[in-house]
Amino acid sequence: MTGKRAPAGAPPQTMTTGKVAPVRKRHEKIKKMVQSQGFVTIESLAQAFSVTPQTIRRDINTLSEKGQLCRYHGGAAIPTSTENVAYNERKVLCFREKQKIAHLLAQHIPDNVSLFINIGTTTEAIAHALCNHKRLRVITNNLNVASIMSTNENFEVIVAGGLVRHRDQGIIGEATIDFISQFKVDYGIIGISGIDLDGTLLDFDCREVRAARAIIDNSRKIFLATDHTKFGRNAMVRLGNIAEIDGLFTDRRPPSGLAEIIAASEVDLHVA
Repeated sequence: MTGKRAPAGAPPQTMTTGKVAPVRKRHEKIKKMVQSQGFVTIESLAQAFSVTPQTIRRDINTLSEKGQLCRYHGGAAIPTSTENVAYNERKVLCFREKQKIAHLLAQHIPDNVSLFINIGTTTEAIAHALCNHKRLRVITNNLNVASIMSTNENFEVIVAGGLVRHRDQGIIGEATIDFISQFKVDYGIIGISGIDLDGTLLDFDCREVRAARAIIDNSRKIFLATDHTKFGRNAMVRLGNIAEIDGLFTDRRPPSGLAEIIAASEVDLHVA
């Protein structure tokens, strides 16, 4: 006897609905994993869903064509953006991770040293973590950092001049760069909006980048603090290269290709 046939006139998709649903669910789960981790390799996705790497590549291609993921060699990352997330949203995004990064970095800053600290929610967390240090001399173009660190009467806090940006209390402009360039400090502590997988440091505002560039050029040692969502994230303005920093402080290991570049550049990697 033969099996039951589909009713006459039934639409073709009724025969494939069972296959389509698991694919859609997998796509949703892939997007959530990438959004959570910033970058996910094809191998790890294949293992997570018990499918072949070829299947994952097809999934990534489909999601990339829809603009929901960015396809990279060996994996996928969060979508490219030419605009930064609003400041209030960034304050709560990866809040606990930023606290862990901040406490780890603070352990590598001795007492009685001079610092640059730039604009960003991660650097503000670092400012809080440094408040129990002794006799720090801090130069900053971030009014929030200045407010946090001025609560310690043993600190000397110097604020750069320039244009105050309303959305995040950052100070930018030619006067800011000129001011920063007058100093030579022990440690420059910077944040970043994105690290391309080739090691390029990226940000969204060219004026903010110029101030960060001045910090790099006038610090004896540079510490970069960033959470894992910045790995593989693109922005329009180039700050420099990962090889220019001395220590990277983050909450998860970078993707394998970027990790190799970091190691080859002799950058100290610290994972909270």
